[in-house]
Amino acid sequence: MRTDRLELRSWTPGEAAAVVDGVRLADWAGDFPAEGDQEIAGLFGDNPLWLGEYGHRLVVERSSGLVVGSIGLFWPPDDGTLEIGYGIVASRHGRGYASEATRVLVAFALAEPEVHTIYATVELSNPASIRVLEKVGFQRMTTDIAEKTVQYQFG
Repeated sequence: MRTDRLELRSWTPGEAAAVVDGVRLADWAGDFPAEGDQEIAGLFGDNPLWLGEYGHRLVVERSSGLVVGSIGLFWPPDDGTLEIGYGIVASRHGRGYASEATRVLVAFALAEPEVHTIYATVELSNPASIRVLEKVGFQRMTTDIAEKTVQYQFG
């Protein structure tokens, strides 16, 4: 999957193992992986579908060839509803990469007949991620003050 500035490609098992084992690869931005990437890589063993066509992807900056984040669908959908999650490393914040990647992955997911709604849960303390969702067209659905999260929905 490609955008003007990014390539979204599936993780390889070797890349996931490197993240889990704390091994750095040459094609990673200096601040990749972030905490969220480490968490996702640790869950691949229990969720093998996340490594498939409809799962999680690495976000590669086309101009440099470096991995600068990850984005993914928590496949399979539940009654037509699918969760999305994403993160771009701090060194690439403010460039619109998260919006660009989210937009293309949402379109990809909604092209599947078994998917009609995509949602994301964001911590209230993360206004940048909230702006990404709103920019892409997600609508705020619920706010959980106790959990300090907000849920957005598209579709």
